[in-house]
Amino acid sequence: MAENIKRNWTATDIPSQKGRSVVITGTGGIGYEIALEMTRAGAEVIMAGRNKVKGEEAISKINKMKFDGSICFEELDLADLASIKAFGERIRTQRKSMDILVNNAAVMNPPQRKVTKDGFELQMGTNYLGHFALTAQLFPLLLKGNKPRVVTLSSVANRSGVINFDDLQSEINYKPMVTYSQSKLACLMFALELQRRSDAAGWGISSMGAHPGISRTELIPNGAGKNSPAGIIRRVLGPILFQPAAHGAWPSLYAATAIEATGGTYYGPSRMNEMRGYPKVAKIAPQAIDVKVAARLWEESEKMTKINFI
Repeated sequence: MAENIKRNWTATDIPSQKGRSVVITGTGGIGYEIALEMTRAGAEVIMAGRNKVKGEEAISKINKMKFDGSICFEELDLADLASIKAFGERIRTQRKSMDILVNNAAVMNPPQRKVTKDGFELQMGTNYLGHFALTAQLFPLLLKGNKPRVVTLSSVANRSGVINFDDLQSEINYKPMVTYSQSKLACLMFALELQRRSDAAGWGISSMGAHPGISRTELIPNGAGKNSPAGIIRRVLGPILFQPAAHGAWPSLYAATAIEATGGTYYGPSRMNEMRGYPKVAKIAPQAIDVKVAARLWEESEKMTKINFI
């Protein structure tokens, strides 16, 4: 156990984030809730997403609450390496440092295989490779940050995930949930590998994984579709089984802000097999701590995204 988390920790326990800067990917669901609470805590927040209208609506909603922090929207398409590069270049000209990066945005279970602008399978390309490239783009700023942290979101689905190097882009066999699980396992492995590399090289970056349990967001309706089996379950059982998105954000907020949070740790909800509840140190599946697979995945990711951390 990495640390003792305060019993029933919530967003009200977030320490002041005044003077800290943060990039959060995603404009709705968990991303919106993280951005809201970080702004409330006094941080300087950049909400990054591909939908400018949706992003600016979210910003307007948060600004109306008149919190101590500030928030702005920046366009970023995680399914397009050129967009990620352009975003990185813009932020690097605007800022000298960055303290927190929350790799949150995701797509889930499109029924048919789709690809990103660069030809990657959409889930693997957006959820994992896009965030890998984004972290590398912001890496120079994070190195200059004040006790910098990178929080990368995984999912309970990672438990059944396998990194299939023979079909990493699901070209031979596309099964939506299998591919989603692989992408979320890759996200967790990246979080843990980034910490190992930070420790080895003295980067001073704390890298954590987090997951929101089962939360009421638009991830399923936007991916599999509202009339898919998962979408119907989400609609019918949502109020009972799915926790509010605000609660699903707690593990990520804890990882991003709690003084006690430690690098190389995975955080998730505490109840119902980590489906809901207050934050706790989450269980890590055996395949997620395979250091040889993690190292190979990192190397393959650098080749695919054509970007290196150093």
